[in-house]
Amino acid sequence: MDTLTPQWSDYELLDSGSGKKLERFGEFTLIRPEPQAKWNVALPAHWWEAAHAEFAKTKGGQQGEWKLYTPLPERWVMQRKDLKFWVQLAPSGHVGVFPDQACHWDWIDEVTKHATRPVRLLCLFGHTGLASLAAAGAGAEVTHVDASRKAVAWACENQSLSGLGDRPIRWIVEDALTFVRREARRGNQYDALLLDPPRFGRGPGGEIWKLEDSLPELLEACRRTLRSRPVFVLLNVYATVLTQARIVREAEELRSQLKGMLRESGRMTLTEGELALKEASGRKISASVFARALRE
Repeated sequence: MDTLTPQWSDYELLDSGSGKKLERFGEFTLIRPEPQAKWNVALPAHWWEAAHAEFAKTKGGQQGEWKLYTPLPERWVMQRKDLKFWVQLAPSGHVGVFPDQACHWDWIDEVTKHATRPVRLLCLFGHTGLASLAAAGAGAEVTHVDASRKAVAWACENQSLSGLGDRPIRWIVEDALTFVRREARRGNQYDALLLDPPRFGRGPGGEIWKLEDSLPELLEACRRTLRSRPVFVLLNVYATVLTQARIVREAEELRSQLKGMLRESGRMTLTEGELALKEASGRKISASVFARALRE
């Protein structure tokens, strides 16, 4: 099983410990909760004391708030390779980018550029659009679906910021399963598929998403929207378990589910792994598990 860690100058996991992580997003450093960091911090206290803001969970752990230690702009620009995007402090504790996902952006860029035919891509649970933009920048025609109107608007701004305003991207605000079922009924088909579903979520119409119950149904619906010989499929799920053995099992289960979905798709190479963030000291924080399928 592969463990992938991103390399880029605009982001850095500086330190972690005591249930928190210290990260640099561009020129600003943030402290956020990290349940995996049960160890002691490695850096001196003054590194943590110099942080610009911290997200602290409220009592009960379901919600939280940002505490600003120094003034911050409402949002700022980050960059990785040709992608530029807005970062800002969201009420959820997120900032609009998941740095570990840069490994997927690189893979998407490479396989799209080397595909033997033009790629028509469906991206589900696309968030602020960075995977979609990586694909569009490599030449794909993209349909991007997310249930959050705010996230899709953010993605559109990232498209303009990255200089990709002329690339063919459809931005759709809708429940993923509802959209895919309709596409299947209409006979619309795609060459490639990206899925990054949450463990739990709600669609814009109140639709309930529970990964264990909903993912098999979604994959079956997606199967009907894929061309007979798809170019690639990527399925990514954020890890909530902390043991390496469980992470390996979850990645293998994703690979098995992907193999089942592609049972009639001809010869494809399937791999599985985890995305992780590493400190300079080498300590690792697991972020997600994934399975990939690529046309041989």
